[in-house]
Amino acid sequence: MIFHKVDDFTDAYANAPHIAGGDRWPDEWVKPAADYRAAMTAAGRFRGGISYGPHERHALDLFLPDGAPRGLVVFIHGGYWKSLDRSYWSHFAYGAVQRGFAVAMPSYQLCPEVRITDIGRQIAAAIACAAGEVPGQIAVTGHSAGGHLTARMVSSGTPLPAAVLDRIRVAVPISGLHDLRPLMRSELNADLRVDEAEALAESPALLRPVGHARICAWVGGAERSEFLRQNELLANVWTGLGAATCAYAEPDRHHFDVLDGLTDPNHALTRIVTDV
Repeated sequence: MIFHKVDDFTDAYANAPHIAGGDRWPDEWVKPAADYRAAMTAAGRFRGGISYGPHERHALDLFLPDGAPRGLVVFIHGGYWKSLDRSYWSHFAYGAVQRGFAVAMPSYQLCPEVRITDIGRQIAAAIACAAGEVPGQIAVTGHSAGGHLTARMVSSGTPLPAAVLDRIRVAVPISGLHDLRPLMRSELNADLRVDEAEALAESPALLRPVGHARICAWVGGAERSEFLRQNELLANVWTGLGAATCAYAEPDRHHFDVLDGLTDPNHALTRIVTDV
């Protein structure tokens, strides 16, 4: 019999130190993101800095397909709720845009200026704003902290307006963090300030799925064991609560290159996100 115990939760949720050359991310994404925005601007298919709230970070970028959109994909960026913004991730819209979808990428305020609960409300406002710009069905996806926020949008107590929730057909959290309680034992919590009450209220794996969305929890097969565990956790719990779920660990992908599939319109990850 094998017992499992995590002695160092700070290390368990550290990604770059356990990937060869891992310190080159997220800077690795800056140029391809900027290049894609420039190309889409030149094509007249980029709308940048659409405001969804009063703060300067309450803004989203919208990438448009050639022709009327088949629907809307919202991508929520990661950074452990405490770093980065939408500008790093633009090129990950490529696959969905090529498949005929508009893609919205919001920024949001960061911890410790705000709490994770506040960020969830901001993301809901961003999705509602984007939904007002693009008609049709919606898919929500996001990476790491953005994976958590993806699942939070379709769990009980969601801050989304009911009419927007009703349009979401697919939710694809990528490398998501669905139980926040372990982070309370990590050095990350100096900025996140998660307490027991917030963990219970904001952890999708501790909540019920709501709405009509199919849930595909996606993770890199070479990620840290805690990310693999959290990915399976959400799908296992929500299957038992009646949701249509799947969990997939993409072979040989780590926490950063697991997103590369979104740059390929024919990759399975892009196809699942756009299966509305």
